[in-house]
Order: sequence, then C-alpha cells, then structure tokens
Amino acid sequence: MQPIAVDDLISAIGGVPNGLPAGNPDVTRICIDSRQIQVGDVFWALEGNNFDGHDFVESALKQGALLAVVEPESYNLERTIQVADTLMAFWDFAEAYRRQFDSLIIGVTGTVGKTTTRHMIHSVLSNKFRGIESPQNYNNHFGVPLSLLQLDDRQDFGVIEIGASQPGEIGDLTEVVHPEIGVITAIGPCHLDEFKSFENILRTKAELIERIPKEGFVVLNGDDRNVRKIADNADCSVVFVGERSRNDLVARDIQVSNNLVKFRVDQSEFHVPATGRHHVTSALISIAIGRQIDMTDSEIQNGLNSFAAIPGRSYLRKIGPWTVIDDTYNSNPVSMSAACRTLQDMTTEGKRILLTGDMLALGEWSEDFHHLLGEEVTRAKIDRVIAIGSQAASVAGSARQHGMDAGCLGIARDHEIAMLLLSLWLEPDDVVLVKGSRGTRMETFLPRLEQLAEQIPQIESNFEASTRKVA
Repeated sequence: MQPIAVDDLISAIGGVPNGLPAGNPDVTRICIDSRQIQVGDVFWALEGNNFDGHDFVESALKQGALLAVVEPESYNLERTIQVADTLMAFWDFAEAYRRQFDSLIIGVTGTVGKTTTRHMIHSVLSNKFRGIESPQNYNNHFGVPLSLLQLDDRQDFGVIEIGASQPGEIGDLTEVVHPEIGVITAIGPCHLDEFKSFENILRTKAELIERIPKEGFVVLNGDDRNVRKIADNADCSVVFVGERSRNDLVARDIQVSNNLVKFRVDQSEFHVPATGRHHVTSALISIAIGRQIDMTDSEIQNGLNSFAAIPGRSYLRKIGPWTVIDDTYNSNPVSMSAACRTLQDMTTEGKRILLTGDMLALGEWSEDFHHLLGEEVTRAKIDRVIAIGSQAASVAGSARQHGMDAGCLGIARDHEIAMLLLSLWLEPDDVVLVKGSRGTRMETFLPRLEQLAEQIPQIESNFEASTRKVA
C-alpha cells in the first residue's frame, strides 16, 4: 500500500475523527484481523457472519494500531474514526485509493476457474509488466478492497478476482474496482440456495461486463452458451475465446498430458504446465489480453511458462507411490465435470480413483446434480469412486444405473470410512483426484495420504516377515 495521510483517509470516507494522533501521520497498512495487527496499522472494524470487528478494537489499539475505523454506536474510544457503516466506508476508501493510479485493472469472475485464470493472466502479463493480483481467494466484499490496496504507483496492472454469493454483489464490487477489462470464465449452477434461480446467477455475472467502459473490452468463454447469453450486455468490444471455430481466438490441435497442455492459436504454438484440459480456456483468455496490450506471442509463452498451479486447484502432487490431484478448494457441477475429464485424460498404469465430497449450496436441485455426476463418472471411465456425504448414495446409485460395477463404488458416511476404503483400494501408480465443496473439508485427506505413504515400508516389512515365518 502506498502511504496516505490520515486526513486524506478521513476525507475519502467522510469520517468523524476522535482523539487522533497529532501530526497527520501516514497510513501504510489497513488490517481487518486484530490477530495480524502490526504497529502503525489502521484497524478497520468490520462485521462478518461469525464475528464483529468492534469486539476487538481495544485489543487492536493496545497491540499498536495507529487508529481504528468504527461505527459510533459501537465505540466511542479515542484514536478512532467514526463512520455510519464501516463496510461502505471500506469500499469508499478502496475506490478512492484505486482512482489514484493509472494501472490497467482487469476484473475476473465466473462460476469456475476465477482463481486459476486470474493467476495465469498475472503470470503472462508479469513477463513484460509489473503488477499485482488478488491474493489467495480474496474475491468477496472484504477481499476485493484489500486486493486493491496492494496497488502503488509502480504497478502497471492489477488482476482482481470478483466473486458473488448473492444477486447484486458483482455489480457493487465492480463499482469499487472500476476495471477496464472484464473476464468471464464460465457460468454454471452454484450458490443456488442464495441465488434461488439460475437466471439470477446470469444477471449477477452480467453485472461485470455491463460496467466495463466503452474504451475497454471483455474476454468471454465463447464455448459456454450461458456466457454468450449475456454478451450483448457489454457496451464495449467483446473477444470470444474457446475451442470452437465461431470464437475470435480458437485453440486447435490440443494435446493433454499429465502436467502439460499444448495447443495452437493461429500460427503460434502454446503450452501450459498444468493438469487438465480446462486450463485451455484460462490460457486463451490470457493470450487474448496479452495480444490486446501489444505483447508478442513469444512474450506470452514466456509468461505461461512461469505459471504454477495453486494448491487446491488441479494441483498435481506425488504422495508415496501415487499421483494425487488436489482439487479440494471447492466443487460445483461445472468444475466436477472438468475434474472427471482431467482424471479420464491422466496417463497411468494404475487405477483412476475419484474421491468426492458433496457439491454443496445447490438448493432443491442438489440430488439432480449429484445424479448427473454419477453419469459423468461412468462416461469418463473412472475406475473407482468413493463418495462421501448426504448425496453419496445419489452419486453411486446413478453410476451403478449407468453401467459402473458395484464393486468399484464406495459410499462413506464420514472421512474415516472413506479413508479406510481408499487404503484398501490403493496400489502403486494409482491416480487419485480429491474434490469437494469447502464445507466437506476434503483437503484433510492429503495429510492422511501422506501418513499412509509413510506406513508403506513398515507394512511391506511386516508382510515379508510373516511370509518367511509361513515358509
């Protein structure tokens, strides 16, 4: 964050100061978590679903915070700036801060692939320019403004991920970000318990492209019919990318191996060190943006070379004698379909095993989507499936109906049973893809697999000893 005077912060948010330090000191860092306070920070008291930052104001000030931004009915301490609504003030400050800079801002949204696409765009553009990207999964009403605060006058660009769990959120956050380039990766069912209908999801995703200025442009997944439905909402240039010939940028001659995706665009060959065909869309979006800002294909490829998958998102690992695809960050019908395709495309002498938790937040359509997943795993010719959760029987039952052998299907009510079954099935050279919604905690299987791998030498030693005794 670039230093900003306290008086300028007050002006940006229309706050009322109360006993502030003398001398109009500079603010160099905003913190919303009192556990991470450093001396000189401004603590912004925000209210979340499970906490209220106002409960930690005194603690933050004692730990060395320069001051705190609070709502007056909650606190009347010295070293505070009082505002009517701390979240709205946070957005106002982030917007004012962003407007100080001429950096090219790219907004990325979509049901799936936001983080991977954001990270790949950043990898490509960083080969020629200096820029920032949203850290981790900072894509909500707290994370987006925090992401913008990484900007300073040294940055040429910023890639900001924008998510939503209810109607209107993308529009609100886009008004804070003011992107000149918009990206939509894909649109599918998710958060249906909050959105209530797929039409609401479409309208919410469209809020991004509706707010891109005429002199900007949007890059859209042209293979996704839902994305194409909202393309006309754009008041700027539209670039469609995909594998189908109707797109402006088309990937041809696609080749997929375990940790490399190759393809051709026009006369140029590209490759990405990634696991899964779905990375082609992210790469095409990155290529389209790179070309639009006058990068050469060679510069773009150098940027793609630096891309590295993020843990939890098609992240390839070797654990003991097994290949593990860590896709545990989240799950919905679109991303699960991509995961099944990824597992199908893996080259191995062992089995392909899908370990899946429920896809959550699908509302009244949950059983239907899990039934479709059972069809998907059968078509992908996956060798073994272990399903965990309330919809496990729907997945396994559907897979059985569509021809998968019952002996290749496992239903587990909890992680312990799932791990026991997985340990009985696992053999050297097997590939295991682990996936599920955040609430299913599928990432906890990774350390369990590591522990199981560590036990293999002892198990083999005990087996050999017992064999000698029998002989």
